[in-house]
Amino acid sequence: MSKKIGIVCGEFHRTEVEMMLAFATDSAIEQGLEVGEIVWVPGSMEAPLAATRLLEQDDIVGVACLGIIEKGETQHGLAMGQAVIKSLIDAQLTYDKPVGLGIIGPGAKPRHIEPRLEPHARAAITAIAKMLS
Repeated sequence: MSKKIGIVCGEFHRTEVEMMLAFATDSAIEQGLEVGEIVWVPGSMEAPLAATRLLEQDDIVGVACLGIIEKGETQHGLAMGQAVIKSLIDAQLTYDKPVGLGIIGPGAKPRHIEPRLEPHARAAITAIAKMLS
């Protein structure tokens, strides 16, 4: 039986998240997971709803969320990031399925993003694989 996962991608930083998606897909193959569905959302704020919709599907065993929350002039990104992470944890507990967090930030400055693309993407997939084993 294949272990099918979903991946939610925030498109606000589309170029960077496409790179993350490539790393995540590669990591899924290495971990023996099948990427069953990829959902693009406007930004990280919309990730919990998309992740929940995927978790509701019987054939999806886990979901990885990829995105970037940059540091802005105000505390908006921090507040949003906390809400997103809390919502993803709640979804994980509600559906008893793992959610891999591959969202860089909140508080990421442009110089922080590129070096974190691969490790965050791979960590999100590894978290799912380990929770399923």
